[in-house]
Amino acid sequence: MLEQFTFIGVFLLVTLFISCAMVGLSWVLRPKRPDPRKSEIYECGLEPHGTPWFQFKAQYYIFALVFLVFDVEAVFLFPWAKAYSLIPLYAVIEGVLFILLLAVALIYVWRKGLLEWM
Repeated sequence: MLEQFTFIGVFLLVTLFISCAMVGLSWVLRPKRPDPRKSEIYECGLEPHGTPWFQFKAQYYIFALVFLVFDVEAVFLFPWAKAYSLIPLYAVIEGVLFILLLAVALIYVWRKGLLEWM
């Protein structure tokens, strides 16, 4: 059993060494030509206007997270739907519970008003 952990430890050390060596090598070999235009903010090829530091509404992040959660959960439902005729009864019950969990989460988010776009 210790041999397996030794293999994982050696693999981890080699991985860390290679990644640190690549970062260090790129730092040493990079072209070093400082220019004030290189430190400017790039905004789709246009001249930036206004201050680059402004506060986003937290609602945008919450909306994105809710979308991501439901999108990932929908991905989990596709294999279940594809193999519906081949899966046993307990897997069907688990799938129904999963869909009910999605419905409860959707109702919660809806009642909180997080799906309202302002």
